[in-house]
Amino acid sequence: MEIYKDLSNPETQEFKKLLNSQLSKIQIEEGKIIDGKINKITDKFVFLFVEGLKSEPVLDINELKSMGLGEKIKIGEKISVLLEKIEDKNGEVLVSANKAQKIKGWDKLVQAYEKNEPIMGKITSKCKGGCIVEHIDTGSLMFLPGSQISDKPLKDISHLMNEPQKFALIKLDKVRGNACVSRREIISSFKKEDKAKIIEKYKEGDIIKGAEVKGYSTFGCFFNVNGELDVLVHLQEISYSRVNHPDEVFNIGEKHDLKVISVDKEKLQVGCSVKQLSPDPFEHIENYALNKVYKVKVVKIMDFGAFCELEPGLTTLLHSSELSWSKKNVTAKKMFKVNDEIDCIITEINKEKRRVAISHRLTLENPFETFEKKFPVGTIAEGTIVNKNEYSLFVKIEDIEIDTFLHCNDLTYSNNGEEELTKYKKGDKIKVKVLEIKVSDQKIRVGFRQTQPDPFDWFKDKKIKQTITVKIISTDNKGLNVRPEGCDLDLSIKKSNIAINAADSRPSRFTGGERIDCAIAELDIEKRKVVLSIKLLEEIEKKEALAKYGSEGSGKNLPFSSLSEDLKKKDKKKD
Repeated sequence: MEIYKDLSNPETQEFKKLLNSQLSKIQIEEGKIIDGKINKITDKFVFLFVEGLKSEPVLDINELKSMGLGEKIKIGEKISVLLEKIEDKNGEVLVSANKAQKIKGWDKLVQAYEKNEPIMGKITSKCKGGCIVEHIDTGSLMFLPGSQISDKPLKDISHLMNEPQKFALIKLDKVRGNACVSRREIISSFKKEDKAKIIEKYKEGDIIKGAEVKGYSTFGCFFNVNGELDVLVHLQEISYSRVNHPDEVFNIGEKHDLKVISVDKEKLQVGCSVKQLSPDPFEHIENYALNKVYKVKVVKIMDFGAFCELEPGLTTLLHSSELSWSKKNVTAKKMFKVNDEIDCIITEINKEKRRVAISHRLTLENPFETFEKKFPVGTIAEGTIVNKNEYSLFVKIEDIEIDTFLHCNDLTYSNNGEEELTKYKKGDKIKVKVLEIKVSDQKIRVGFRQTQPDPFDWFKDKKIKQTITVKIISTDNKGLNVRPEGCDLDLSIKKSNIAINAADSRPSRFTGGERIDCAIAELDIEKRKVVLSIKLLEEIEKKEALAKYGSEGSGKNLPFSSLSEDLKKKDKKKD
C-alpha cells in the first residue's frame, strides 16, 4: 500500500506508466463488438480469450453452427462477439456472436443503402403482404412487399424461393432496425437499359406492322410491338370519328399497323397513331348525303349497338334503337357479325363534332305504315294474344310483326277491367277494333269492348233530372255501386249525393240488392259521363210538394223532415 501512498515515488510513477500504456492498447467497453480467440473447446461450449477481460467468455457450439460458423470452431480461430456485460451477477462475462453478426450485417446494409448499391439475398419464406428475404452475407432478414417481387403479376413464385439474386434496398428504418427490399427495381433497371436501345430504332414517321392490342385505358390503347416494346395510341389518334373508349374500335389480341408520331428518349416512350395511316375522311364528307342508302362494314359489336365503317377511318355507331322497327330488345349480336356488310341510311352528318349517325331499320319496310294502310283506325280484325301483363294485353294481328296494345279498360264497359283481364291468356284469339295509330311513336292501340254493343247507348234517350230506377250492387265508404234496370253498365252514386240531410247520407243504410229511384244529375253522351243522385230526386220531389201543397199541415204527412220549416218560410214571403 505504500507504493500508492507516495505518488512521487519513482516506483509508483513507473507502475502508473505501465498501467496506462496497457489500458491504451486494450479498450474494453460494453455494447462494442470485440474479437475473441478460441483457446478451449468442449462438447457443448467454446471458450474465448479476450485480452483485457478477467475471465473467458463462453459461447454455445449449437449457436455458432446455426449461424453457419461451424467451420470456425477450431483452436486459434477468431470470432467476433458483442460484449453485453463485462461482469454479470455471477461474475461471468456475457457475450453474443449472433447479435454481433446482426449488427455487422446492419452496418453493411446501411452502407449499401447510402451508396445505392444492390445486395445479394434469397427469398426464404412467404408472409402477409409479401416475402422474407435473407441477406446472404450477414443473414439479416428483410421484407419484400408483394408489389416489389416482379414488374408483372406472378401467380407462383416457387421458382424464386431460396435462389441467390440481387435486391435493391428501398427503405431502411435505423431506429427499428427494419429493411425493405425490391426485386422489381432490379428487373426494371435492366429493362430500362434494354428499352433505351430498342427506342433508338424508331423515329417519327416510321410504320409499325402488325402491332398487337395489349390493353385499354380511358385515355388510349396500348399495343405490343414484336414482344419488345409497348406503345400508346391516344384516344384522339384512334379514329377520325369520335371514340369514347378504345374498346369501341379494338379487341384484345387484334393486330393493326401503326404510325410513329413521337419518340421521347428521356421518358422512353413512343407515341403512335392509327388514324394518320389514312387521309381524313371528313375532308370529303360532302360526298355523303342524308337519307341515302350506303353499304357499311361491321367492325365492332357492342351491347348497345354496332360500330360500322363507311370507309377506312370513318367509323360510325349504329345504335340498337336503329336496328329494327318491331323488335324492342333486339341486339346487334343477334343480327350481325364482324365484317358483315349491311345497308344503312345516313340520318345525320355533323362536320364540327365529326359525327355521322346511321340507321339500318330505315332501309326496311316500316311495319307501322304497312299496318296503317291495311288496318286504318276503326277497322275490326281478329288477332292473337302474344303477351300479357298486370294491366294490358298485347295482340298480334295477322302476320305483321307488330304487337298492338290493349288496355284492360278497353276490355269491358264495366268498371272492373282488371278483373276482366284475368279471363284471358296467351294464345287466345280475340276480335279487336283499331282505336289509334301513331307511326312516329311506333304505337298502336286497340280495344275489345268497342266491338260489342255499348251499354251507354241506354242513356241516349234519357235527359238530365229524369228519374230512373237502379239496383244497389254494393256499398263502400265512398258511396253506392248501382246498375240501372235494363242496362249492363255499372255506375256509382257518391256519398254526397245520397240524401239532402247529412245524417241520412250514410252508405251503410243500404245492405245491397235494394231497388231505389234516383235522378240523372249530369249526362254527356260524347264523353260517356253520367252522374246519378238520390239527393237531386229528393230536391225535385220536395219542390213539387211545396208547389202542390201550400199549407204547413198538409206537408207534415210527407216523408220530408224539413218540409214544415220550408212552408213557414214560403208563407212569410207571401206576407
